[in-house]
Amino acid sequence: MARQQSRLGYFLSRQQKTESKSRSPAAGSLSVLTLGALLVYSLYPTDESQRPALANARTGAVQTEDGTSAEADQSVWSKTTDNFEGVSLAPQGDATVIADKVLDFILPEWSKNIPAYARKLQRELTMGPGTLADEIWREAHDPSIHPEIQYEARVRVSEHLCEEEKTFLSRRKKVVVASLAKYLGLEEKDINPDDVPIMAMCGSGGGLRALIAGAGSLQSTAEDGLFDCMTYMSGVSGSCWLQSLFFSSVAERNLDQVIGHLKARVGVHIAYPPTAFSLLTSAPTNKYILSGLVEKLKGDPEADFGLVDAYGMLLAARLLVPKGELGVNEKDFKLSSQQEHIRYGQYPLPIYTAVRHEIPDLSASPAASSSPASEAVKEVAKKESWFQWFEMTPYEFFCEEFGAGIPTWAMGRKFEAGHDKTTEDGLRLPELRIPSLLGIWGSAFCATLSHYYREIRPLIKSVAGLQAVDELIWGHNQGLSKVHPIDPASVPNFAFGMRGKLPQTVPDSIYDNEYIQLMDAGMSNNLPIYPLLRPGREVDIIVAFDASADVKTDNWLSEVEGYARQRGIKGWPIGIGWPKPTMSANSTAKELDQAQAQSGPSADQKLASAQVNQAVRHAESNDPSSPAPGPDLSSPSNDKETQVEKAAQAAHELGYCTVWVGCTQERSSDPPPPPIDDTSSWRLMEPDAGIAVVYLPYLANDKVPGVDPATSEYMSTWNFVYTPEQIENAVALARANYSEGREQIRATVRAVYERKKRRRLEREAEAKNERRRKRMRLGIVNKLGHGDHFS
Repeated sequence: MARQQSRLGYFLSRQQKTESKSRSPAAGSLSVLTLGALLVYSLYPTDESQRPALANARTGAVQTEDGTSAEADQSVWSKTTDNFEGVSLAPQGDATVIADKVLDFILPEWSKNIPAYARKLQRELTMGPGTLADEIWREAHDPSIHPEIQYEARVRVSEHLCEEEKTFLSRRKKVVVASLAKYLGLEEKDINPDDVPIMAMCGSGGGLRALIAGAGSLQSTAEDGLFDCMTYMSGVSGSCWLQSLFFSSVAERNLDQVIGHLKARVGVHIAYPPTAFSLLTSAPTNKYILSGLVEKLKGDPEADFGLVDAYGMLLAARLLVPKGELGVNEKDFKLSSQQEHIRYGQYPLPIYTAVRHEIPDLSASPAASSSPASEAVKEVAKKESWFQWFEMTPYEFFCEEFGAGIPTWAMGRKFEAGHDKTTEDGLRLPELRIPSLLGIWGSAFCATLSHYYREIRPLIKSVAGLQAVDELIWGHNQGLSKVHPIDPASVPNFAFGMRGKLPQTVPDSIYDNEYIQLMDAGMSNNLPIYPLLRPGREVDIIVAFDASADVKTDNWLSEVEGYARQRGIKGWPIGIGWPKPTMSANSTAKELDQAQAQSGPSADQKLASAQVNQAVRHAESNDPSSPAPGPDLSSPSNDKETQVEKAAQAAHELGYCTVWVGCTQERSSDPPPPPIDDTSSWRLMEPDAGIAVVYLPYLANDKVPGVDPATSEYMSTWNFVYTPEQIENAVALARANYSEGREQIRATVRAVYERKKRRRLEREAEAKNERRRKRMRLGIVNKLGHGDHFS
């Protein structure tokens, strides 16, 4: 046990490499671009004497084509490209025929082409005249190709939305009016834009499973008309991949094309060397995929390029390259290019997410110790999440915790004291490319040791005799949560040097480091709900598609509660999500009974809301003279025990579609609210009703037999190969699940629309009455003024 403790202590001593680390330009470059090739290369290295370029690189000299030596460029660019020189799988020196046969037996046929591919890639990445890298770097200076390099960028410090998003909201609302009318079966002329609910759709993380299942879910919403009513769509990990694919020229905003493209492209692993090398060394794909690499490393000698960057390039080669590998569109590789698809409110605004991981060290903060309000600042900072959320839209790269952001087209530039910086030759770098972002969005493998251990802990605990080991490791969980075995990707930090200009709770390390490390937002919450609650977006309805690995144990909805309390957000339905396993039916029923007694409206309010609901159902009927379908809501059921029992049962096993609604009023206690059903839909109409959350987990369905996200091996988060049949199964399951809640979602949207309409009419009536009273008071004053003999 002592030996185990010493080993664990050594491992934990490797604290997370934060942005304050000493930056080694060549760190991680050996694994860049050639995951498969360099793996084989590491297993079968050539003799050091047969690798002159690599050997000389260590001593500061490189071998030129004519055999002469020159002083080596020690930048990360040079060291990265040098690593491709001399790659060989053939045995050297005294290798025998037997060795050749052994290699032929062990290695696949395609591996023999790896050295040639690697050397070709190395030649293209040198900066010699006419090479691909030279062409890319020259174009990086051309404003006709990269217009953004002409403009200076500044950090925008504000809690409000950027002006571009405000304009989008105004335009999108007008577009949604027509879509909502069609979705609800109303006349467009009868809808006031102020009554239109602001709706958002969010998709969870989960790799290709989330991407494919999300495509099926969005396809169903598009066919149903719900998608066209959305104002926002947000994603984590695989759902970010889906959004970027949807807004690309490959899919052309067509979900059918998205699914067809996936069938054609994800049947081969992203890191399969023959395919990956072909895309990296053949035109036209190589230019678009490698542009980000060239611009990043040539433009910033201190930049890192590691596993996440390579991973992103491989993802881009699979997802953003059409079948046949022709017709690649340069616009697909810049996030800001997506503005053209939303500029006039044509589609929902996509929100992409990533997080930065830091544990604030308040004791080391000089500012905290000198401030008179230092203790208050510390208390606020302690409540801040270790994960700071960054959102990326076609308009802005923003961090809510910092209250600051920059234009999306300025991502990739260095900043200092709120202003961007140029390179040594006066260049403002082009926008950071989407391949790098694809890697960041889906970099779940950059999780902490705590995340990794949580994945295998159930197995450890189930083995007899390992309980002590589990207790030992779990006892160091706080330390485990600080270590990332694989470094996240680094991007320039726009908040560098802005001390005193951002909120006091921002960690000091932010101001002192030129780079920040970003990773998969699923490390914090696998449902990207936080950005949808940001002030100014005023979202009324959130439709959450959850394709997490285990939706029943990873209760991501419940995590939002802490964020809502921390930010002072009113209207979030506290206590929602999958119930805790220890919650008994009796205790649930008791809590729900108390909740009904504490927060239930008066009988008059119930009756008024029920009458509106009845009118809504009546309007939805094809025959206006026919009775309203469904149960009679003229008064809520008097059988309280039956309602509580149903709610308790629903709380233990959520179905394919569950709806909750929050309250804008503070409650003395926060028991979990019962889900909305036909007997409680009046709660959506209450004057103090808050945010409505529609939750659709990715569960097995009898309508799609043999497909179960929990047991089907190909649905693992770490699987990167789906056959066309498996894609069809995953999509069919998502569509079947959506069909289970289709009408419930429509009824929810209708209820929220009617609630907003009623509120507007009440405000207008009150304003009209106030104007009338004002005129009456003015008339009385005038009359008295003319008839008063004392005046």
